[in-house]
Amino acid sequence: MRYYKPQKQFQYFCGVDLHTKTMYLCVQDEAGQVQLHKNIRSRPGAFLEAVEPYRHSLVVACECVFC
Repeated sequence: MRYYKPQKQFQYFCGVDLHTKTMYLCVQDEAGQVQLHKNIRSRPGAFLEAVEPYRHSLVVACECVFC
């Protein structure tokens, strides 16, 4: 199994719980402090707007499962 090895240190980490109509975002900083906890519509524009303040140094992981 290969693991992600960042080329640089990131300041923010975002987890996304993705559903059909909504997605729940959680952004934490390096120290684990929550910067954003938000439920938004599942639209690219809404996502980009929500993470805009963190995009300069952000890693995103998305959980989505189709059963």
